[in-house]
Amino acid sequence: MREKGTEERPGSGAEPTVPDAISAPDADGTPRRTTRRFPRITRDTARPEGGGRAAPRGAPAPARQWPILAVLGVVGLGLLLTALDAFRFGTILIGVALLGGAVMRWMLPDVGMLAVRSRFTDMVTYGALGIAIVLLAMMAQPKPWLEIPFLDDTLHFTVRT
Repeated sequence: MREKGTEERPGSGAEPTVPDAISAPDADGTPRRTTRRFPRITRDTARPEGGGRAAPRGAPAPARQWPILAVLGVVGLGLLLTALDAFRFGTILIGVALLGGAVMRWMLPDVGMLAVRSRFTDMVTYGALGIAIVLLAMMAQPKPWLEIPFLDDTLHFTVRT
């Protein structure tokens, strides 16, 4: 039994609708009522802008996802260098990999799984994290390559050798 202002669709249960809102007809030709409420179950999501394959469909999976594999490969090399006691070089390499991801996200139309959100959000996130990691690696003690004067006052609790 249906209540006034509701509609029953197969598999959806009764949902309240806006009485005057009628949209395109269903496959069987009956007019379908719509609602302003968010659906209980999300049917699909939009891919991020640029989230298509970076190579043709017939290419093997690694070739289709080469942008993220390039970034992850450089990050892995940076982690390996960091583990082998080349801390500064390894950390800078990790930051450069993120900056490379930001550049690829900006320049390439399709980057596969490197696209997470919108192009702008991805570029800002990858770029900000990359710059922060590179700057922190260059400022690491002992014998920093980069000294920022106002940080001496901010970090006066650190021990200097």
